[in-house]
Amino acid sequence: MTEKLTDAERETQLAPLLANGWAMTDGRDAIQKSFVFRNFIDAFGFMTKAAIWAEKLNHHPEWSNVYKTVDVTLTTHDCDGISALDAKLGAKMDALAKE
Repeated sequence: MTEKLTDAERETQLAPLLANGWAMTDGRDAIQKSFVFRNFIDAFGFMTKAAIWAEKLNHHPEWSNVYKTVDVTLTTHDCDGISALDAKLGAKMDALAKE
C-alpha cells in the first residue's frame, strides 16, 4: 500500500510543486493546479501525454477540461492523502505543460 508523505518528505517533494503554481486543496489532503493552454488541441494533447504517464505510474489524476483549461487535483485514495506518486505525477505534468 502507498503511504502518505511524512512532514519531512512534504518539505522536499511538495515545495517545488507549490513554487510552480500547485496549491493545497481546501478540506482535503490533495494538491491542485489549473493548466491553461493556447487552445483546446494543446490542452487535449497535454491530457493525452499525462494520461500515458498516469498509466505507467498506475496513478490517475482527478481532472477536468473546458476548452483550453485543464484543472487537476492529485491525491492518493489508497492512503487518503498525498503520496510520492502525487509529487511525481505533478512534476511530470509540469514538465509536459512546458513542451
